[in-house]
Amino acid sequence: MTVGSDAPFDEPHDASPARTPKGMHDILWPESARWERLVARFAMLVQGAGYGLAVTPVLEHVGIFHRGIGEGSDVVGKEMYTFADRDGQVMALRPEGTAPIVRSFVQHHPVPPWKAWYVAPSFRHENPQHGRYRQHFQLGVEALGPSDADLDVEVVALAFEFIAGFGLQQVTLKVHSMGDGTCRPGYVELLRAYLAERRSQLCLPHQARYDQNPLRVLDCKTPECEDATEGAPRFVDNLCDPCTAHFARVRAGLDALDIPFTIDHRLVRGFDYYTRTTFEFASGAIDAAQNAIGGGGRYNGLVEMLGGPPTPGIGFGLGIERILIACDAEGVYPTEAPPLDAYVIDVTGGESAVLLTAELRRAGFRVDRGFDDRSMKSQMKSADRSGALVAVMVGAKELAEGTLSLRPLRNDEGQRSVPRADIVPELRALVRP
Repeated sequence: MTVGSDAPFDEPHDASPARTPKGMHDILWPESARWERLVARFAMLVQGAGYGLAVTPVLEHVGIFHRGIGEGSDVVGKEMYTFADRDGQVMALRPEGTAPIVRSFVQHHPVPPWKAWYVAPSFRHENPQHGRYRQHFQLGVEALGPSDADLDVEVVALAFEFIAGFGLQQVTLKVHSMGDGTCRPGYVELLRAYLAERRSQLCLPHQARYDQNPLRVLDCKTPECEDATEGAPRFVDNLCDPCTAHFARVRAGLDALDIPFTIDHRLVRGFDYYTRTTFEFASGAIDAAQNAIGGGGRYNGLVEMLGGPPTPGIGFGLGIERILIACDAEGVYPTEAPPLDAYVIDVTGGESAVLLTAELRRAGFRVDRGFDDRSMKSQMKSADRSGALVAVMVGAKELAEGTLSLRPLRNDEGQRSVPRADIVPELRALVRP
């Protein structure tokens, strides 16, 4: 189908309108309840540090990512979803969270220091694997304005505290420094010369283009490139004095907060916008080849790349799916749907259930009810399947007497009758003693 035309969708033979597209997935109840709790925990944590929610469009002009991430990156060159819209503008589905937040900063001019957090889907046309989807969800923060290394410590510490709060024991923090415009060019040339001598040892793609961006060879996970770069010059040994001091301050701050970390000399994070501090969290409980659950770093030149004034920045993104897979692998943070407090059963026509469920919900209870004027037996089965703690029953006798029958469903306490006017305190005594 031609994008922007009115032609009918030409569906591939192996596609089905009743299935998600390849690499995308549904999140249904009760699993979605775990997502809700996760996002709420993140919001509470980062809002406590002064970060406010920012919501940006799923679609951006493609140039935002060409400039920010870099046209030579795999994300832009191989994975990003792009298309021409009906106006002929080339658009992209957001592949990551930082560039859109920075674009919004450039556009709207909030007064720095500006701290924002986000939760959003991102899209990458990559080979789907367990926990790596073509639509995946990220939580993140971005802090724009200060260049202070202590802000780096704050950002890393927020991510660490959030991850540690799940009880994960097999997640490690890796940190590195990628220097800046003063020292990076010299290091890149040093690395390029090193790789030129070992070109034949690299994987085939990097044999052809290692010299275009030598840093990407350090990030390559093929055994050939990992072996060839084992003795490569180290970035931290070639930092300028200001970058050396900045990295030392970051490490000292993490030590002061008792946050364990290791220095990973290969950690370059794949995006062109990173400067100085980079960091990544990896889980030892999941596939070693795809064990990153999130990371981030400083990007002191990204605002200028997108047309704004010189403004330092730092942030991180964490994959919700990746965190939950790590939790499942370690047996923590299980899927637990919050139970219903009550299930209303009305066999007198349903009018009583309308008023009763509304009253109980306004009182703060989680309540569902039976519908379609089904029998008492059928509604009781539904009440039991719902997981509700108590069945609240209205029959002809209760309606005539102005009472309700309460039957606990999760213990051996017997059924009892209570005045209709006392239902709120009586139910509270049962479900929240």
